[in-house]
Amino acid sequence: MILPIVAYGNPVLKKKAKEIDQDYPELNTLIDNMWETMYNAHGVGLAAPQIGLPIRLFIVDASPFAEDEDLNEAEKQQLKSFKKTFINPKILVEEGDEWDFNEGCLSIPNVREDVFRKPDIVIEYLDQNFNQQKEELSGLAARVVQHEYDHIEGILFTDHLSSLKKRLIKGKLKAIEKGKVDIDYKMKFPLANKRR
Repeated sequence: MILPIVAYGNPVLKKKAKEIDQDYPELNTLIDNMWETMYNAHGVGLAAPQIGLPIRLFIVDASPFAEDEDLNEAEKQQLKSFKKTFINPKILVEEGDEWDFNEGCLSIPNVREDVFRKPDIVIEYLDQNFNQQKEELSGLAARVVQHEYDHIEGILFTDHLSSLKKRLIKGKLKAIEKGKVDIDYKMKFPLANKRR
């Protein structure tokens, strides 16, 4: 089932999410719905807060980045098969020289900005079967995970921008809150009376 994605301005996006256990109601159905919702919106990641749930869960499918001509063959192969569910994740290490990449977000449609992040991370998490995992990620795989991890920490990519950049996009963000944005997927807007 395709769920509405909550838009910028909804308080759930600024809340630090809570851990869940195996007894979380209908977890597998929720994860299936998240995949369907993400693919419908042409995203590469989706965090539970983006569908209104303040829980520590996100999904990532970085395979669309495997088409990038600037990547070496090893990076392309890593991204091609990078499809994962992250439950109760914890980033243990972020290191390396920060690099910028143009990021967007399904909760902030039609806004893209360069965000600086460290290139290498170590993350611990539970997979969909609640098996403990620990991985070292780098490059675009690390970046997508960092972006989604931010969501469960109550951080949006716009929070990483300079005060000047924030001022420049303020009007666009206000329009998104009110539902004045052209999108082709279901959203829930905090200041709009109607659902899309």
